[in-house]
Amino acid sequence: MSNLSIESLCLADNDTSSCAEDREEWCDTDLEVDEKKPIEVTSTAELYLQSCRLAGVVPVSYFLRNLGASTMNLNHHSLGPLGGKALAIALVTDMHITNLELADNYLLAEGAKYLVEMLKANFTIHRLDLSNNHLQSEGAECIAKLLHNNISIKSIKLSGNGFIEDDAKRFADALANNYRVKELDLSHNQFCRRGGEHLGQMLANNEGLEELDLSWNHLRMKGAVAFCAGLKVNVTLKRLDISWNGFGNEGALALGEALKFNNSLVHLNLSHNRITNEGVDMLCKGLEANDTLRVLMLAYNALTVEGAMALVTVVKNTAKTALEEVNISNVLVNENFVQLLELTCHEHPSFDVQYGGVGGFMAKKPPKRPDPMKVIQDYLDVRKLRLWDFFRKIDKDGTMRVPVSDFRKAVQQSNIPLDRRQIEELIQRLDRERTGMVDYRGLADTRKQMMRDHRRQLRNVESRQKKEKQKSDRILKTFQSAVDANTPSSSLVISPGGVKEEFSGPQPFSATPLSSWHHIVMSNSSRYSVMNLSSEHVHLPMLGGSTQLRQTGSPTMRSFSQPNLLDDTSRYSKPKPLSARTMPYDSSPDVDRTKLSTSTNHLTRSRPALISKPTSSKSNTTKVKKKKTRKRV
Repeated sequence: MSNLSIESLCLADNDTSSCAEDREEWCDTDLEVDEKKPIEVTSTAELYLQSCRLAGVVPVSYFLRNLGASTMNLNHHSLGPLGGKALAIALVTDMHITNLELADNYLLAEGAKYLVEMLKANFTIHRLDLSNNHLQSEGAECIAKLLHNNISIKSIKLSGNGFIEDDAKRFADALANNYRVKELDLSHNQFCRRGGEHLGQMLANNEGLEELDLSWNHLRMKGAVAFCAGLKVNVTLKRLDISWNGFGNEGALALGEALKFNNSLVHLNLSHNRITNEGVDMLCKGLEANDTLRVLMLAYNALTVEGAMALVTVVKNTAKTALEEVNISNVLVNENFVQLLELTCHEHPSFDVQYGGVGGFMAKKPPKRPDPMKVIQDYLDVRKLRLWDFFRKIDKDGTMRVPVSDFRKAVQQSNIPLDRRQIEELIQRLDRERTGMVDYRGLADTRKQMMRDHRRQLRNVESRQKKEKQKSDRILKTFQSAVDANTPSSSLVISPGGVKEEFSGPQPFSATPLSSWHHIVMSNSSRYSVMNLSSEHVHLPMLGGSTQLRQTGSPTMRSFSQPNLLDDTSRYSKPKPLSARTMPYDSSPDVDRTKLSTSTNHLTRSRPALISKPTSSKSNTTKVKKKKTRKRV
């Protein structure tokens, strides 16, 4: 990229005729200008006018009138790429403007390149607004290069520029080690799931960002969970706006886990995120452990009085909470909520809740009335009666069909706990064709059907609970894996005697002296030491050794020995034969060497009775054969 100057602007102009005419006009003046020398411009205004004339754009009068001010607001002026280039040339040497606002000017990626080139020479501009300029991916790459080598920009707004998931990775890489940018606005873009993962990594690695706006970015499901994992380990962010993202209850669960460990966030905006009362309950678990968050925005979520009371209850029951403002401006509350809020404000005078008004109601389900057929069956089962015994007085023929009036009178005069409405419901179910006769044989068939319905309800409840548990476990597993991926290696602190979570070996990784390390390594090794493996010294382990050696040995050393042989030594009280005690390897040449291996040597030493067993078994078999032959004869 060439340096910004009037000469480069002239050479880059495609319209050569207009450029030649401009040169003739400048040559017709009283001052004779050498064509080989650059045009000398003394002030910023003259430089800007000359750049606009060469670029063929109309100068902005607001810029000329407000030269020397610290804030230059050029929003909605339709500068275009060439207008941005003319402005960039004029601002190369400007030393007054610290806040440059260029929102909605259709600069495109080309105009962004000119401004980035200008910012390499201008170090007085600290705040830059490039929102709604259609920068796209090419512009994102250009801005990322600026942030890589940034030494002056502290606040940058890039809202509504059509950035996608891959662009989030560029910003994450650029801001991973950038500690100068304090405010970043990336709202109204399309980062989606993978963008949330990249931004979560950026939060985990960045140590300078204090304000972040990610509203309207489709961060949901795995993207929301991965982003919250990066928020968990962040230590500098104070204000976060993630409204209009559709976090849902899954994101609320991950955010509650992040708030348990985050100790820097002060302002959190979660408006318009499809969070229900269940999500608020998950979020409250994180608020119980958080002591820094002061403002929580939860407006226009699917909350009711239950969710509002859960938020106030957390503040009331948590002594170390710092929460001062909760915005649920769309929720209608009731009198119980108002009383609870007054009690909470007595304990926490700075606490305030913005709610929609009084007039809400608790979403309580009406009590479920029991099935009248089941009530009658239970009544008969307790008294061990049959249906015909109960209706014997009114059904003398035993046809199990009685008039409706007689059936109603019999049920009302009995002690069955049924009200008038349940009796009428029962009559409608037994007399569906409106014949005036109740066929109470249907009561006999309800037993099996009720049992089936009860089992079906239990299965539905169990499956629903299982799915919810699996869903929450899957979210927490994804959250933990994202935390492990986003946690920088420098943040791992090894405390004396502490156990590292990521280590899955047999021994904990702790800061211990070298002697204990030597002990751990030796306990994890095999039962044969280095000296045992050499050819000079061969020491076979003693299976029937003294108890002192067993007590001092480590558990891992004992696990490699033969416990069944150790237990069997106490059962055999027969003394060892002399040959088994003192017989060397080369004492008799007729003995097979393979029978004197280490394993057989252990067996013969500890269990001498095994030698005589084969002979006894042979003698028994010969006796049995002799008996069989005698019987045959």
